[in-house]
Amino acid sequence: MKNTIFTGAGVAIVTPMHADGSINLEKFKELIDMQIAGGTDALIVCGTTGESATQNHEEHVRVIQTAVEHTAGRIPVIAGTGSNDTAYALALSKEAEALGVDGLLMVTPYYNKTSQAGLIQHFTYVADRVDLPIILYNVPSRTGCNIQPATYAALAEHPHIAATKEASGNLSALVETLSLCGDKLDVYSGNDDQVVPILSLGGKGVISVLSNVAPRAAHDLAAKYLAGDTEGSRRLQIEYAPLINALFSDVNPIPVKEAMNLMGMDVGPCRLPLAPMAQAAREKLRTELQKMKLL
Repeated sequence: MKNTIFTGAGVAIVTPMHADGSINLEKFKELIDMQIAGGTDALIVCGTTGESATQNHEEHVRVIQTAVEHTAGRIPVIAGTGSNDTAYALALSKEAEALGVDGLLMVTPYYNKTSQAGLIQHFTYVADRVDLPIILYNVPSRTGCNIQPATYAALAEHPHIAATKEASGNLSALVETLSLCGDKLDVYSGNDDQVVPILSLGGKGVISVLSNVAPRAAHDLAAKYLAGDTEGSRRLQIEYAPLINALFSDVNPIPVKEAMNLMGMDVGPCRLPLAPMAQAAREKLRTELQKMKLL
C-alpha cells in the first residue's frame, strides 16, 4: 500500500489575474490563506481551474514556487505538470520537484492523444525519473483521451503512481478500476457532484472547484463521510448541488472566477480563449450564491 498524499478536499485553486491578464501573485497568496483558514486539506495549483493551458513556462513555475513558499508546509501542495509532450512533462515535473512540491498532477496527453499503450509509456517515463507521488488526471471531455481500467491496473504497479483524479463521470468504469487496483491506487473525485458516490467506493476525497467559493463546505462534505457521518455528507452533497451545477454552467473556470468576483475576491478575468459568461448564466450563478448565503 502506498502513502496517501492527502485525504479530504483539495482545492483546484484559480490563478488570479490583474485586469491586463497578468498573474496577481499577491492575491494568489491571499487565496491560499483563505483556503487554509477554511479547512482545505491540500492545494492543487496549475490545473485546469488554474488556467495552466494559457500560462507560459515562466508563469507556471512562478505560480508553483509562490504556492510552495507561501503555504510553507501548512498543507500539501500538488502541482499540475502534465503535458501532451512527454519530454516537457518531465522537465516541468523536475522543476516542480526542485521547488519542493508534495506531489504532481499529470493530465492525460491532449490533442495528439495516444493509445492505452502510449499512456502507460508516457506516465511511466515521467514516474521513472521523479521521486514524488503522482496523481493521474483523467478528464476525457477535455483531452479526448480516457484511461481504461486495465491501463490503471498497469500504472498502479509503479511505486510513484499513487492516485488518480477521476473526472470521467463513469462510475461503472471506476468500480472496475478499483477491483483491478485494490489499495495500489487512491482515487479522488474530479467532479464536485460525485464526491459522495466516489467516497462510498473507497475514494480518498475530492479535488474541488467548489472549494474556491466554499472551502469549509467542500472540506466538511468529505470529512463527514470519512468520519462516518455518511448522512451529513449526503445532505451537503445534495444541498450544494444547485451551486455546483451553476459553477459548471459554462467552461471551467469561467463560472468559478465570476462567482469569486461577485463575492468580492477580485480574482480578475480568465485569459482568452475563455470568454465572460452570458448574462443569464451569470444571474443564475448569483442567485445560487445568494441561496447559499455566499453573497
